[in-house]
Amino acid sequence: MPEDKIEIQNVNTPGRTERVDRAKYTAMREALLAVLPSKAPGMTVADAKAALLPRLPDALFPQGKTAGWWLKAVQLDLEAKGVIVRAPVKPVHLYRSGKS
Repeated sequence: MPEDKIEIQNVNTPGRTERVDRAKYTAMREALLAVLPSKAPGMTVADAKAALLPRLPDALFPQGKTAGWWLKAVQLDLEAKGVIVRAPVKPVHLYRSGKS
């Protein structure tokens, strides 16, 4: 697999993977994990997005463009891997599981 791509999973479609840009995935993953709390109920996806936007490199996400799509892709991948957990509340709340 080329170094510029990474395979990600989706908690909603087990066994299926997608290949995405490694740099954007890594930047979003680092930003998301930096802002999510480690205890339930966690924080809403909207709050997480607002908190992580300033942490994203402008070269990859100019003015936050496409950050919403990448946040969702990374969220679903990390949920599939057990790195983050979705709390059983509405709206969706996320928190770190302690796995890395």
